[in-house]
Amino acid sequence: MAFLEKLVGWLWGIPLIVLILGTGIYFTLATGFFQFTKFGMILKKTFGSLFKKGEDEGKEGVLSPFEAVSTAIGGTVGVGNIGGVATAIAFGGPGAVFWMWIAALVGMIIKMAEVTLAVYYREKDEEGNPYGGPTYYMEKGLGQEKGFKGWPVLAFIFGGGLFSTFFLTLQNYTVSEAVGATFGIPLLWVSIAYIILTYVIIAGGIVSIGKIATKLVPFMTLFYILTGLFIIVKNIGFLPSALAQIFTGAFSGTAAVGGFAGAAFAKALQMGMARSVYSNEAGWGTSPMIHSTARVDHPVKQGLWGVFEVFVDTVLVCTVTALVIVLTGAWTSGASGATLTLDAFEMEIGTIGRYIIASSVFLFALTTSTGWYTYYEILLRHMFRKNIEVKDNILKVYKWIYPIPGISMVLLAVYAEVPGTILWLFADLTSALPTFVNVLAILILSPTFVKLVKDYRGRCLGEGSYDENFKVFYEDNEK
Repeated sequence: MAFLEKLVGWLWGIPLIVLILGTGIYFTLATGFFQFTKFGMILKKTFGSLFKKGEDEGKEGVLSPFEAVSTAIGGTVGVGNIGGVATAIAFGGPGAVFWMWIAALVGMIIKMAEVTLAVYYREKDEEGNPYGGPTYYMEKGLGQEKGFKGWPVLAFIFGGGLFSTFFLTLQNYTVSEAVGATFGIPLLWVSIAYIILTYVIIAGGIVSIGKIATKLVPFMTLFYILTGLFIIVKNIGFLPSALAQIFTGAFSGTAAVGGFAGAAFAKALQMGMARSVYSNEAGWGTSPMIHSTARVDHPVKQGLWGVFEVFVDTVLVCTVTALVIVLTGAWTSGASGATLTLDAFEMEIGTIGRYIIASSVFLFALTTSTGWYTYYEILLRHMFRKNIEVKDNILKVYKWIYPIPGISMVLLAVYAEVPGTILWLFADLTSALPTFVNVLAILILSPTFVKLVKDYRGRCLGEGSYDENFKVFYEDNEK
């Protein structure tokens, strides 16, 4: 475990943290603090548009903008919000929450940039359906536009790192841990049931996943937030003290309390950043792949949904989890992962709280697993797009084997007795390398993103001038 912690500490060390924060700050400055100054407009164009069917949709795409963001939020709002946040506090103390918030504030514009670029550089397949993502903008933006011949190396590191999560996934394990412990069911049985339900949802492919996500994601997210808010309001008198622990712990570290070792400033920073990225996936390059399939007539319009996605995931859901854990004092128990969150909710609203969280974990993880199915599919589509027959055969096989590897983490926990804290370190390993190369790529492509934002301001918001001949999709430039 000491070696694994050291490796994660190195991967999530100064270089990656500086790259993420630096890129977020640069994009914030380059766009005139867009995610802050235009936040009201972003909510109006995203959440507000849900009540105006068809608004701002383009003609070409696999999913509607809301189906795309529901699938993406389903992929991000998952066990990272419940088990991941809890582990960050257990390892890094309450101060980790502060750095989680900072990562989210800059993560909003990072997610907007990667989603915008994914839509801009997307490519149609043989059926006319558009797909995009980091490997696409690495090929077209870095390779074709900038003449960088090493783009396949970056794409390989990104794809390889992402595919490692195919095996090192925590969704199945966290569900089995939470549901098994709550209802007294063997973890292996829960794991098998979870696999079967995953098969049922992915059977219809990306379109089916998008439609199911629009039904499940809003309900499960609102249900969880309201339950957490009830506990926060119930303990409102302790809120100032909890916030003080978060802000002071962010810079001073946390003294040893209860059954775990104290956390220093570096650990709080590292845990907060790592769990924020694992949860909202800003910079990871995952959800831009599903956003790229949306029917929009301007890339930035879908980029706005990227801001909304991070806001919902971290500023709302993760914050609710964190405040409940800190307010109740459950974080001093020595527990971690989903168990810690289960304990915190049970302390305040009894057994029903444990049932609510176990159910939330189940739904969150299920939408995450099915959301991630689409990410791997789009990577495979790009990898084998030049051989349609091979691509189709691989996608057929992939659909059948996708849910199975998730059971491996359950087997490690049950039979090898590997603790959950170590399994979460594996999760940090899988997110570090893809995040590094993806953030580096969007930083290099920042001039394109800034141009698209400027064009959107002029063309869609009536703010300043814009070039009528500017092509808002890369494929139009190719023509």
